[in-house]
Amino acid sequence: MTREEKSIAIEELTAQLAGTNIVYVADISGLNAETTSNLRRACYKAGIKLEVVKNTLLAKAMETSENSYGELPSVLVGNSAIFISDVANAPGKIIKDFRKKSSKPVLKGAYVNAEVYIGDDQLDMLATIKSKEELLGELIGLLQSPAQRVIAALQNKFAGEEQAEEVQAEEA
Repeated sequence: MTREEKSIAIEELTAQLAGTNIVYVADISGLNAETTSNLRRACYKAGIKLEVVKNTLLAKAMETSENSYGELPSVLVGNSAIFISDVANAPGKIIKDFRKKSSKPVLKGAYVNAEVYIGDDQLDMLATIKSKEELLGELIGLLQSPAQRVIAALQNKFAGEEQAEEVQAEEA
């Protein structure tokens, strides 16, 4: 790869990193062609961009990026692939799902909404992070809950009054 090609690759990676707040770095080496193809297909369906990258180029792109990746460049050894997503837990779920059948991919680290996570031991926690949509759904449910209780109480009160009126009408 020439200097010019490396420069272009760094610029492209920097642009990709600037466009997202969610980047997972994993080792997918050792996966056979079929498994790799299945991983790429699962990522595509989940809206995740999977790309195998050169460590030095990714490290330079992280350095030039506006985001602060902290210790994340230190995990860039061996083979590395990046998972870029709009949903915080999606790459974690994909990796965890594939780990049911194989020991790979191995999570090296992740950058999620300005937080840096280092090590494969973070995978379970990352896979359970609630997405923005899930949090909004819970919030709306919590906000609706008191109103629904008031409406139910009023309906029960009015239903009770109607029954009392019917009993009085039958007695008369």
